[in-house]
Amino acid sequence: MSPKTVFKKIIDREIPADIVYEDGDCIAFKDINPQAPVHIIVIPKKEIPNIEGLQEEDADLIGRCFLAMQTIAAQLGLGQGYRVVLNNGKDAGQEVMHLHFHMLAGRQFGWPPG
Repeated sequence: MSPKTVFKKIIDREIPADIVYEDGDCIAFKDINPQAPVHIIVIPKKEIPNIEGLQEEDADLIGRCFLAMQTIAAQLGLGQGYRVVLNNGKDAGQEVMHLHFHMLAGRQFGWPPG
């Protein structure tokens, strides 16, 4: 069995996190190394390493993560906009092998991202 990721340890309350949202399927918390004034990590509670680890049965779960982001945006007053980023794999910058979304807000973002 592989060791728990830092995100699984947060889900299991083995390490602290500044949680901003939680329901039965997902949890969201402030990033400890924010890349914007608002930087929230949203993760499914089910351990899925990356996009390739998704199964057909996970479709509703991922949809619920996006609905959670909608709720979080409303709670945090992000009506001016926010960016959602998913890094998939090491070459894309994924550091924790537990599928997760970054919600970034509070500043203007450029395009293309880089």
